[in-house]
Amino acid sequence: MGAQSWIIMVVISATFMQICRAVDDKLLSLPGQPRVSFQQYAGYVTVDENQDRALFYYFVEAESDPASRPLVLWLNGGPGCSSVGAGAFSENGPFRPSGGESLVRNDYSWNKEANMLFLESPAGVGFSYSANQSFYNLVNDTITAQDNFVFLQNWFLKFPEYKNRDLFITGESYAGHYIPQLAYLIVKSGLKFNLKGIALGNPLLEFGTDFNSEGDFYWSHGLISNPTYELLSAVCNTSQLWRERLGASLSASCLEVVDQLNAEIPDVIDTYDVTGNVCLSSGESETLLGKSGENIDLCVGDKTFLYLNRKDVQETLHAKLVGTPQWTSCSRVTHYDLRNLEIPTIDVVGSLVRSGIRVLVYSGDQDSVIPFTGSRTLVECMAKKLGLNATVPYTAWSEGKQVGGWTQVYDDILTFTTTRGGSQMTPFSSPARSLALFAAFLSGKPLV
Repeated sequence: MGAQSWIIMVVISATFMQICRAVDDKLLSLPGQPRVSFQQYAGYVTVDENQDRALFYYFVEAESDPASRPLVLWLNGGPGCSSVGAGAFSENGPFRPSGGESLVRNDYSWNKEANMLFLESPAGVGFSYSANQSFYNLVNDTITAQDNFVFLQNWFLKFPEYKNRDLFITGESYAGHYIPQLAYLIVKSGLKFNLKGIALGNPLLEFGTDFNSEGDFYWSHGLISNPTYELLSAVCNTSQLWRERLGASLSASCLEVVDQLNAEIPDVIDTYDVTGNVCLSSGESETLLGKSGENIDLCVGDKTFLYLNRKDVQETLHAKLVGTPQWTSCSRVTHYDLRNLEIPTIDVVGSLVRSGIRVLVYSGDQDSVIPFTGSRTLVECMAKKLGLNATVPYTAWSEGKQVGGWTQVYDDILTFTTTRGGSQMTPFSSPARSLALFAAFLSGKPLV
C-alpha cells in the first residue's frame, strides 16, 4: 500500500470512528422527560489529545424537519458558565427541570426553529474537563476560541450531515467575546463551515462603554438617588468599580460610592433583571406570570443544579466529573484571565460584518450589568464606521398583540434589537419574545 493510499485509509477510518461515536452519543430518553419525537445527543469532543482535554456538548435536533433546518451553536458567558445548565435547561432548550425529579416541555424552545448545539466551554466548565489540571490556570480568550474552533471541526466529523448546513452562533453576556473570536477564526480559516450569522445577547463588547452605562441605568430605573448618581458621574464611575474585580485597588472616593450603592440597592434585586422577582425558596414551586404572559419558574437554576447532579442523569448524558466533585452552573476550577474583559471585541464584530456575516445584537432592556444603552451606542458607532445606512429606522416590533421591543437595521446585515421586559437571560425571562426574535434572525427578515 502506497503512502497516499495509507493516508486515505487513516482518514476514512478516523471519520468512521467519529461517526460511530456519534451513534454512541445518542440519548434514548433523559430521566423524567416527556415523550418527544426529535433526536438528542450528548457527549464529548476531544480538543487536545496530548493534554486529554475534551468539551462536553448537548445537541437536540429540530422538532420538525431537522434536515432542512439550520445548525445553531449556543454559548453562555461568565466567563466560565455552563451553556447546558443555563442555556439548555434554563433558557432555550426543549426541557426545564421540575423539582429535580422530572422534566417538562419548554413551549418556547429554540429547537422549534433550528437544530440546537449547546457547548460547555472552556474546559473546566460544567462537564468539560482537562486531565492536565494545570490548564485551568492558563485559560484566556485566545485558548477558548481555539478550543471552540477545534471542537466544531471535530464535531462535524461526528455529524458530517451538518457540515454544509447553514450555521449560526448565538449566546449572551461574555459570549460577546467568545462568539466574535470564534467566528473570526472560522472566516479566517477558509473552511467551509457555511457560517451565516451571529447573535449576541446583552454582550460585553467594549469594557468602558458597556460598564459605564450601569450608572445611568441605575438612576433612570430608580435604583439609586440623585446624590449617588452624581458621585458616579463625577467621582467614580461604574467601570472603575468593575476594575476592582480585575485586581485593582479602589480609591477612598470609590469606596464611598460602593457604600452608597450597597445601601440603596438591596441584595434581593437581581441586577441582571432589575424589575424581575427572584427565587426565594428553591424547595417550593415559585412560578410567576412572565412579563409577556408565560409561566416563569424563578427557581429553575436551583432545580437544574439538582437534576444535573443526579448520577442517573449524568450516566444518561454520557457525562463525567473530572477534578470536581459536582456539576456547577459556573466553574469553580477554571481561573479565567479576567484582564481579557478589557480587550474590546467590537472591531472584531465589525470585521465580520465586512466579511458578509449577518450580526444581531439584542438586549433584554432590564439588565443593568450590560445595559442596552451601551450596546445601542456601540452598534450605532460601528454602523457609522462601516458606512452602513439604516434600512429599518428605530421602531417598535410586536410579538402577539403586545410590543416586543424596539429594533433598528443597517443595510440588512447589522441589527440592534431590544426585548421589552427582558433580562440578560432573555430566553428565560421573555421566552415568547425571545423565540420570535430568534425566528426572525434565522430568516433574515426584520421584526415587525
